[in-house]
Amino acid sequence: MAAHDRAHDSSQGHGPGGSVGSVGDPGYDPSHDCGGHPADDPAGAATPGSGGRGGPAARPMRRDAARNHRLVIAAAREVLTEYGTDASMELIASRAGVGIGTLYRRFPNKEALLNEIAAQMLGELVGEARTALSYPGGTGFEAFVRVFGRWLSEHRGYAEKLIGHTKATCVQQLRDLFGQLLHQAQESGRIGPDVELGDVMALVWGLRGVVETSGTVVPDAWQRYAEIHLAGMRVPGAPGAHPAVTREELGRITANG
Repeated sequence: MAAHDRAHDSSQGHGPGGSVGSVGDPGYDPSHDCGGHPADDPAGAATPGSGGRGGPAARPMRRDAARNHRLVIAAAREVLTEYGTDASMELIASRAGVGIGTLYRRFPNKEALLNEIAAQMLGELVGEARTALSYPGGTGFEAFVRVFGRWLSEHRGYAEKLIGHTKATCVQQLRDLFGQLLHQAQESGRIGPDVELGDVMALVWGLRGVVETSGTVVPDAWQRYAEIHLAGMRVPGAPGAHPAVTREELGRITANG
């Protein structure tokens, strides 16, 4: 099977990694599973304890509660960028300008808050990936690699630790979308036919390492790293004799992370 065919199969949810079913279906909205927080729309937000997303007895959140929720999430992401996941709930509440009681009413512990942020952040990436699918001429793949690198850089210090708080289905959706983008780029002749999804994920792992290592000293170091690897992917046959990481192995790596 040609590499671009394997990428296409992976984008449809086939193979050892399991199926995600609705990814790629018309009208699919990743925010139902991986973010797109309801409090962004006060009229549709749910009150704490009322079932939340998809809960059986959800009711609209009051406007002041929805506003506080948005403040907490924004402050938490800011504080986590500065101090990592060891940041205290008290610091987050102070940065948000709300009382600690208000914070705990919405999030009973830090674990719940981190889960919320992880889902929201993965939802944002899934949305960006789906937007990239609409780019002409197979350009979406390279564009999304740069989006991903910038996202890692902007959330340096805690993005890595949030991976463990992300639902496996969300990670799978993002990986499948990467597969679709790769397939588009190969069909358009922008990326070599021998490049596989495992090669793309190896690039992602490398970007994470460069971002964490370069830190604030050279915050844009990931850009040159990405450009060098993308240039290699454009050359037919560049991957050489060594096999790519398989889809089954990718699933095991994610599970162990």
